[in-house]
Amino acid sequence: MSDKKHFDVIIIGGSYSGLAAAMALGRALRKVLIIESGKPCNRQTPYSHNFLTQDGKTPKEIATLAKQQVTMYDSVEFFNSLATKVSKTENGFEVQTSSGDIFKSKKLIFATGIKDEMPSIKGFSECWGISVLHCPYCHGYEVRNETTGIFGNGEYGFEFSKLISNWTKDLTLFTNGKSILTVEQSAILERHQIKIMEKEIAELEHINGQLQNIIFKDGSKKSVKAIYTRLPFEQHCPIPEQLGCELTEDGYIKIDDAHKTTINGIFASGDNVTRMRTVANAVSMGTTTGMMVNKELIEEKFTNKSK
Repeated sequence: MSDKKHFDVIIIGGSYSGLAAAMALGRALRKVLIIESGKPCNRQTPYSHNFLTQDGKTPKEIATLAKQQVTMYDSVEFFNSLATKVSKTENGFEVQTSSGDIFKSKKLIFATGIKDEMPSIKGFSECWGISVLHCPYCHGYEVRNETTGIFGNGEYGFEFSKLISNWTKDLTLFTNGKSILTVEQSAILERHQIKIMEKEIAELEHINGQLQNIIFKDGSKKSVKAIYTRLPFEQHCPIPEQLGCELTEDGYIKIDDAHKTTINGIFASGDNVTRMRTVANAVSMGTTTGMMVNKELIEEKFTNKSK
């Protein structure tokens, strides 16, 4: 295999966390390849917030500028394809792509994100990231004091309702069926004027992803401006698990303080390792991951007696 296909580090995933890792490594003079499929999970989100210097920009604007800046480092390359298989080699890893190309590296970073599992409610996926939201710190200010819903039940529904009550007093918990909150939890919410509605949801009525009404199975409807929820998910890329990387109880890739997975030489960063799904956190984690990978490469150089 030619040197053109040998790298110090291959980063699988070219969104914010992968780009931040690449910049740190590029500045450390490392030869880096970013393999990206071009399908970020926030591609429907109209604006990104709570990220200094970029507040209110579209995710695409931020990503485009980030890629332009990373591209300025000559040792960093991009490859548009999907990583389909990774094999362990004597000196690192071999990555196969859907295009048939094969690349090798000493270290791997997975910045592959997660895939949200949408409920089978008409209109839900079209509103996701636009008016059906996951993070009040990212989007809550824009819908402050509006008629707002929580899509959830039980302990999660109770805790999320308490959180979102900071942004609006016109709040309803939609349990989509019989509530499983305890009597005490229900009483606490009612005491704080948070309503509980147990009707089953048939549809989210919207205009271009902007929520208008919740339509219930009994034919009634409720006007709301925004809904918050936390969806179940799976890892966007199955390769880390195939390689033996452990997952946490919540389904995230398990990493240590240096962002190392449970498999030597493999690191992970971004939404695939934490529930803190913000652009700012993804960038922060990516920068740290890049630094940690470079540190490990340096340490190995100085402990390798053959060099």
